[in-house]
Parts: sequence; C-alpha cells; structure tokens
Amino acid sequence: MTDADLDLNLLVTLDVLLAEGSVTGAARRLGLSASAMSRTLARLRATTGDPLLVRAGRGLVPTPRAVALRDHVHRLTQDVQAVLRPNRLHVDIAALDMTFTLRVSEGFMEHLSAPVIAAVTQAAPGIRLRFLAKPDKDAGPLREGLIDLEIGVLGTSAPEIRTQFLFRDQFIGAVRVGHPLLDGIGVTPGRYAACHHIMASRAGDSVDAALRALGLARRIMVVVPGYPDAMRIARQSDLVALVPQSCLGNHLPGGDASLSGLESFVIPVSTPDFMISAMWHPRMDADPAHRWLRETVVTVCRAAYPKR
Repeated sequence: MTDADLDLNLLVTLDVLLAEGSVTGAARRLGLSASAMSRTLARLRATTGDPLLVRAGRGLVPTPRAVALRDHVHRLTQDVQAVLRPNRLHVDIAALDMTFTLRVSEGFMEHLSAPVIAAVTQAAPGIRLRFLAKPDKDAGPLREGLIDLEIGVLGTSAPEIRTQFLFRDQFIGAVRVGHPLLDGIGVTPGRYAACHHIMASRAGDSVDAALRALGLARRIMVVVPGYPDAMRIARQSDLVALVPQSCLGNHLPGGDASLSGLESFVIPVSTPDFMISAMWHPRMDADPAHRWLRETVVTVCRAAYPKR
C-alpha cells in the first residue's frame, strides 16, 4: 500500500471503535449507520491485516494487536485534531522568549519606538525588538519572513498583506526658528515655492503636483536620503524641508510646534493625507504572540495620535 492509498479518516474511526468495543456504539458516536460502520471496520481489517474486533458471545473483544494499538491510535488522533483545530491557545505573554523584527518609518522610529518598547518590555520582558529602516514599500521582506511587522504606507503590489490602520499623516513644512518665511505675512504658494528647498529622496510628489497646477515649482537645492537628514539641515540653514507631521511627533503646524530649533507650518496647497498602517503576512494572522504585538502597537499609536 502506498501513502496515496492511506485514508487518515480511518484513524478516527479506529480510535472510536477501540474505545467503544462495539460497532453500534461507535456508529452512534460518529453519527453513522451500523451498516456504514461495519463496512468501515472491514476496511480497517483489510488495511491493518488484523481482525481488530472479534465476536465473543453477543459482543466484540479486541485482538492482541488492537489492544497494543489502542493507546497509540488515541494519541495520534488527539495530535491530528490539535493540528487541525483553530488556534485558540492561550499564550503566557510574560513567559515569551523571542525576537520580533519590525521595519518602521522614520517618524515612528523617532517618536513611537520608545513607548512601544516600554509597553512590550513591561508586559513581556523576554521579548526582544529589532528595528529596521523602511526604505521603500516593497512587501518582499514580509512575504519572505525576514520581518514580522511593518509600519508605514502600504504599497500597491501586495494584495495579500494584512493591514491595521494606525493614524493619518500629512506633509508639513519645517524651517529653522526665525526663518523669514514665517515672518507673519503669511505662507502663500508663491512665497513657499520661491524658497530654496531640501527634499528627502522619496517625498513631495503630491505637493509638486499641486504647485504645478498653479504654474509653480519648488526650487530643490539639496536632496537627502531621509526626513531626519532634511530636518537636521533645515535646522541649521534657510532651506525649507517637507516632512510628514509624524516626524515632529504630535505637534500641530502653526501652533507651539517648535522642536529642537524647528518650526512647522501648513503647506499652502491642498494635498491628501496618507494612512500609516501596521502590515503583516497572512501566515502570522492567527499566531497569538504576533497578534499581541500588533495589538500593543495599535494601542500605543492610538494613544499618541487619538484624533488622527
């Protein structure tokens, strides 16, 4: 007999037959007719090469082979049922000893990584968090299992990736304290475009499109790899940076938004908000430890940005 000929459904039936010692009792327990159970017993006899249950008076008794198999078959049946049963196991979070790898946006790393670390280590001191930079929207690392959770903007080429909304973000302007653009006259599209700008390499398409519709364009003088670099240079020059609001924490543009020598302002053209989400691969969806990590990240983010 080949592996393809095996019918694992027979294992469950054999377990019940050996436990009941009765075709009628086994049939009743499995919701089958007595004739169907008799046919299954015949198949089991042919498969195992042993009578398994034999007539003794008005009842059935197990053969020595059946007695030897009984406990083993029962354990196997329980193992199979455990594998196929939905994952509802309780996990002792405090006892976990594992590492999670997160790929995160720069704003998250700057302002939200510390409270996430605090929440995780308080509840699960054995968990280690490994943070990686998010240089793009490629879902490959999630698919390949290189990272467990990603925080940022979802790409368009990953329909299978699971997501959980965290908060809305938007682009704002950032300049050094005392910059002439914020002289009280007002930031108009023309005045904004006429400044010298510093741009993170992957940002600003929506702003530039809105300016083009008005016949304007930013004068990009410097291009840097990321938003922290843009903010660092803007703090020490007259260049204007364009960054997500989350890079300045929960400060509102135009308010008391000074942050280590920077002031923020609302971009004077209409641009869409973008959603920051937690992302993971479907294979991790039902994992209880991963689910707890996701819930922890969501709780921290919504506490930091309750109105976004």
